Amino acid sequence: MTRRMKLVVAYLGGDFHGWQFQPGQRTVQGELERALSALVGGRRVPVVGAGRTDAGVHAAAQVAHADLPTAIPSDGLVRGLNNILPPEIRIRSARPVGPGFHARKSALGKLYTYRARWREASLPWLEPRSATVVEVKGGEGDLLGAARLLPGRHDWASFTVPEPGPGSTVRSLFRVRLHRRRDGLDFDFVGEGFLRYQVRRLVGALLEVGWERRQVSEFQALIEDPIPGAPVLTAPAPGLTLERVYYRPSPLLSFE
Repeated sequence: MTRRMKLVVAYLGGDFHGWQFQPGQRTVQGELERALSALVGGRRVPVVGAGRTDAGVHAAAQVAHADLPTAIPSDGLVRGLNNILPPEIRIRSARPVGPGFHARKSALGKLYTYRARWREASLPWLEPRSATVVEVKGGEGDLLGAARLLPGRHDWASFTVPEPGPGSTVRSLFRVRLHRRRDGLDFDFVGEGFLRYQVRRLVGALLEVGWERRQVSEFQALIEDPIPGAPVLTAPAPGLTLERVYYRPSPLLSFE
């Protein structure tokens, strides 16, 4: 009889080809399945994540579940996995959950943060999770105005890949917050779910507005008249971190 465990996982994505297992590539899911297999005597243990992060993207609290063929205490599972996993991946917690819990299907929303910096980070442990971009100067007010257009339920096709597949590209984006830092901006996005590259392309388009390379009206048209894979900047992957996955109702998961 298997026992389903919920894992909270942190990782630096710079050395991985994303979350999802890919033959012949180093991925976070692949490393987790390898470590779990070693703990249970060589049997393959599939790992299901709350979502796929792309190559170079990080996570502070990705959530996954795995059905273990043997009972392992939560603290022992954390210690055992962290002894096997590479240092770029850490298991923050593990606990048993019922068979109805599903890391992806049970999720109600996610928080992503993008850290854009005008110069290289002065502290070495901040650099891996930041992206150095051209400084926003005169157009910051327009950037903020464009960001206020984002919350709502929209078709985000302009901000994903040119061929997003048969599924709907409509999602609810509940919150967008910008935080000024001494040397850059942090962008927080809270939504029910995100398309491939969506957050990075939203940030890229906002930066284009801030650099006065795109008008706010043009940005608005990307939302109101979506064009799959529209020609907008995709912000560099190192700036993006999955900060949290929500499984309980929260005021953040509703429109203001």
